[in-house]
Amino acid sequence: MAIRPIEEKPFVAPIEIDLTGPAGNAFHLLGLAQRLSRQLGHDDFRTECILEEMKLTDYEGLLHTFDREFGTLVTMWR
Repeated sequence: MAIRPIEEKPFVAPIEIDLTGPAGNAFHLLGLAQRLSRQLGHDDFRTECILEEMKLTDYEGLLHTFDREFGTLVTMWR
């Protein structure tokens, strides 16, 4: 056993979003995508590309892109 700095603790808390509630709002999902992209270390160009693709079509397209990019970190419920 070792005492380690809190900064080394892996991010393991699952993120769950109820798409039927306020967290399922497109603007909320865009904000979450931006925050997650920063936390994952994406550069500004990649982050902007993801956000622009999310805005490109309708809500279903936004969900598809969000799921493709962050589906391993976030579970969405309908």
